[in-house]
Amino acid sequence: MPFTPRVFSGIQPSGDLHLGNYLGAIKRFVPLQQTHHCLYCVVDMHAITVWQDPDNLRRATREVAAAFVAAGVDPKQHIVYNQSRVHQHAELAWVFNCVARMGWMSRMTQWKDKTAGKNAEAESLGLFAYPSLMAADILLYKATHVPVGEDQKQHLELTRDIAQKFNNDFAPSIREQGLEADYFPNTEPVITGPATRVMSLRDGSKKMSKSDPSDQSRILMLDDADAISKKIKRATTDPEALPSEEAGLKGRPEADNLVGIYAALADTTKAEVLAQYGGQGWGAFKPALAELAVARLTPVADEMRRLIADPASIDAFMADGAARAAEIAEATMSEVRRVVGFIR
Repeated sequence: MPFTPRVFSGIQPSGDLHLGNYLGAIKRFVPLQQTHHCLYCVVDMHAITVWQDPDNLRRATREVAAAFVAAGVDPKQHIVYNQSRVHQHAELAWVFNCVARMGWMSRMTQWKDKTAGKNAEAESLGLFAYPSLMAADILLYKATHVPVGEDQKQHLELTRDIAQKFNNDFAPSIREQGLEADYFPNTEPVITGPATRVMSLRDGSKKMSKSDPSDQSRILMLDDADAISKKIKRATTDPEALPSEEAGLKGRPEADNLVGIYAALADTTKAEVLAQYGGQGWGAFKPALAELAVARLTPVADEMRRLIADPASIDAFMADGAARAAEIAEATMSEVRRVVGFIR
């Protein structure tokens, strides 16, 4: 029996949202609503793998949920909620902790990057094991598709490995319970668009990040029009004019990044941007990009501010979403408990 087409994605509330979060994920959530049943989650349990101030965590959780809705996600037709409201995420994550292998976790690029040159023993167990929770987030709803950036592709591959190992390890019990042999799906990544990985405005070799010490390296979702314009006009570039073809962006990370941002904001391609601006200098392109960014981002920011000013309304649609998510989650967990042999 085929799986119901279903999308799951989540964003951590561990700091201010920036342009990379918007173009790499949130903006791409909206069109998927037309073809799939969607669950968009604020993954607050992931956030605490690194210590978070509780008040900041509550603020950031509401901000991410507000960004989903301000960008065009419909919380009535689809599901928007925060992860910690649905306890089955943690329950399935423990089962997957016992399915996944230590070697799988230790090879995860983000774990190696975060512990390189440091004392790994000082990091939280949650930081090491969180890819297992990520797999549980997805497979709890038997999601068939997950919109991800290039840097998250490895995590989805791990999710597929866990699903396959669970299906194999428990194959006899799955059959005894009268369930499909492929109990969990091989979830497919959705990696589309010209800006699946937005880079720093100061250094095109580094991903845009809220942890970068320079505020000029990123555009925050709640930046005003003046701040957006100034950051783009001050963005690092090289002395060459824009090429007329995409091949000319090779070896020019800052140029490639700004062209990709323009294309993503304009819902077009890098090739079409270069067809318009090829041969022109940054003195022409940066003001055009700034104008476009202000036009696209400020309405989202304005709606975010309106929602954030009424936190009770955000809590209400997250609570409603969590109740609906929990119905799906419990249906899965009731089967998983039987499959692994838990008595209830």
